[in-house]
Amino acid sequence: MASTDYYDVLGVARDASGEEIKKAFRKKARETHPDVSDGEHAEEEFKRINEAYEVLSDDQKRQNYDQYGTADPRQGGYGDSGVGFGGFEDIFSVFMGGMGGMGQQRVRLEGRDMRGQTVITLQEAAKGVDKDVPVTRVGPCSTCNASGAAPGGRVETCPSCNGSGQRRTQRRTILGVMESMSPCEQCSATGKIVDPPCPTCGGEGRTRVSESVHVSIPAGIDDGDTMRVSGKGEAGVRGAQSGDLLLTVRIAPHEFLHREGDDLHAMAAINIAQAALGGSIKVPGLFEDEEVKFSAGVQSGATVRLRSSGMPRMRGGVGDLIVHLRVDVPKKLDKKQRELLRQLGESFGTGKGGPSKLERLKDWLGA
Repeated sequence: MASTDYYDVLGVARDASGEEIKKAFRKKARETHPDVSDGEHAEEEFKRINEAYEVLSDDQKRQNYDQYGTADPRQGGYGDSGVGFGGFEDIFSVFMGGMGGMGQQRVRLEGRDMRGQTVITLQEAAKGVDKDVPVTRVGPCSTCNASGAAPGGRVETCPSCNGSGQRRTQRRTILGVMESMSPCEQCSATGKIVDPPCPTCGGEGRTRVSESVHVSIPAGIDDGDTMRVSGKGEAGVRGAQSGDLLLTVRIAPHEFLHREGDDLHAMAAINIAQAALGGSIKVPGLFEDEEVKFSAGVQSGATVRLRSSGMPRMRGGVGDLIVHLRVDVPKKLDKKQRELLRQLGESFGTGKGGPSKLERLKDWLGA
């Protein structure tokens, strides 16, 4: 079971909707991002928040987490954990050995793929960025150069299996003599014997290492996109092929801009005079302020689209910046402002000399 409660990390209930989870993630990420937080453990906390969001924002991963306590049910005692068909494989190995069936067991020598995550800013996503991502993995042993043999030792072909890593055995059964294949115990199914084994890795040719993996993140990458870094996953046994690193890129929330696809959205407030007369204002863009022009009589909720001021597309082109205008009505006025607005209201027919009772009645009747 997972030791971390992802719901508790984001501060949401277990029945929270997807929108509530997304809102909570943005709030937490904005508070704990290492660029804005002075907390001693801000980076670790930010990683935990991203990990929780990655699981709870994915319906399948969330279902697995709710049911098994992990996003990968195989880690919770299912799938490849050893529960299942082991006993049946032993039976099949007798009757199907030498036929290419379940009796042919093989130890995996190639390294497995690994998953990692890195966080970038919206500006970095727009321009592209080179990152050195810290990774802890099972990597090639530097002492023996991944051979598995101690310095001055030797690597030889296993005499028991002739380098195949498999041993053929025969069993006499009621159906006759049956052949089966099993991993060679003398060479641990590698096909090679090391003498003496490397003291650092115990003859495996790999050991746990912490290193930085250099990654070039392209301009226009989206939040949640995964990049494959070849050969930077788990190292193979004694120089066998390494797995890949599957790196998920997360984009930290921006203070002013919200991304939807390749378009960016921003909010901008104008006063009632600006709304009535029209004009222009400056709003924060990706790299510099953008000028937004609006016509006279604009209403609250109106939008202005600035072409090619959004996010670049990975296959060419640029999205737009969409500015949402909000007309702010002042809550407090000084004496002069109140008098000016009163005069303006009277000029519109909304002062003391407003419509007569007969005019209001006609209005109500639709006459």
